[in-house]
Amino acid sequence: MTPARPAQAPNPYLRTKVMTASPEELRLMLLQGAERFAKAGRKELAAETPDLEKSHESLMKAQRIVVELSTSMNPRLAPEVVERLTALYTYIYKLLVDANLTRELGPLDEAIHRIAYERETWVLLMEQNRAEAGGDASGGAATTRQAALTAYPPAA
Repeated sequence: MTPARPAQAPNPYLRTKVMTASPEELRLMLLQGAERFAKAGRKELAAETPDLEKSHESLMKAQRIVVELSTSMNPRLAPEVVERLTALYTYIYKLLVDANLTRELGPLDEAIHRIAYERETWVLLMEQNRAEAGGDASGGAATTRQAALTAYPPAA
């Protein structure tokens, strides 16, 4: 029997950052975390002598984050956007599970690419929304951006 690992002390800076973040910033933090853990899992799998336990732990963390991203949207606010994002997150989750089971880099590389693309898109959306915050958001693109931004608050 292996001894239990000591629990990491909570990071007070991270806790404050999370507790004071807007829903948009929280979503960005989740995307960054999913990408970071997926890359860590990839690094372990690609090593000359892979540490399969570390890889598994990292990929499981990425999977849990993707599930959180998928389940924490509110479909009543923007059903079409939520439907598309749910399909994307389901696909990314499947890729992460496949990579974790087969220990193949192909599905993992695709998952990392899609997470990174989603993160970059989210950052652009947040920047555009901030730039237009003082202006009239009656255009179609602005409405789509706002729908995506409001789709994230947790369902009641």
